[in-house]
Amino acid sequence: MWRRSPRAHAVAMETSVHEIADGVYRLSTCIADVAPGGFTFNQYLIDAEEPLLFHTGPRRMFPLVADAVGRVLDVSRLRWISFGHVESDECGAMNAWLAAAPDARVTFNRLGCLVSVDDLADRPPVPVDDGDRLDLGGHVVRTVTTPHVPHGWEAQVLHDETTGTLLCGDLFTQTGDGPALVHDTDLVTPAMQADDLFGATALTVGTAPAIRGLAGLAPRTLALMHGPAYAGDGAAALHDLADAYATRLSREVAA
Repeated sequence: MWRRSPRAHAVAMETSVHEIADGVYRLSTCIADVAPGGFTFNQYLIDAEEPLLFHTGPRRMFPLVADAVGRVLDVSRLRWISFGHVESDECGAMNAWLAAAPDARVTFNRLGCLVSVDDLADRPPVPVDDGDRLDLGGHVVRTVTTPHVPHGWEAQVLHDETTGTLLCGDLFTQTGDGPALVHDTDLVTPAMQADDLFGATALTVGTAPAIRGLAGLAPRTLALMHGPAYAGDGAAALHDLADAYATRLSREVAA
């Protein structure tokens, strides 16, 4: 979803750091002119014995995000890198992180490794299957593949089972630069408004069922890539999002 290079805005940009669950940090950079009210690009760092970074940020934003990670832990300690799908804001800085953290490996679903990451990554990635768990030491994360949801056939999310945090990538994308963490608020209306603006969601018969499947995880925190993190009834929010997409699909089919 990266619409414009941050090169011209590097001086004005800064990356904030907030702990949104126990040992889970939101690293957020707002770009003012990507969308009305700005647009946030978030990475999530799990501070564990083997730290994991979810989303790398675009290549040109690496110095900003690396500085933010450095406020939590030594960048060279990073052990795992993952992301939601292959796109510049998700994995553009992947090789910069591999260079900065000599023991780090990319972990991604097997399909995504086969079609993209095997070739793109400077070190061989560690492929995983749907449902596989990775013990980070203090946190256990589970890979959940979500083909074409919200887009990309190699799409996936990670669920930190230790804290109940769903690293949900582009799901619930919204514009603006709000607080780092919100509680029990409406995520669906701003997500639909952003979808009207960007047209980023692949609306198929599988969209709503896949999102309802994520609701079955009953997450306590939703870690949005573009927007605030959300603490509350994650299952209800996911069911509401699924209902909204099911309604849109029905209208498209009927039109």
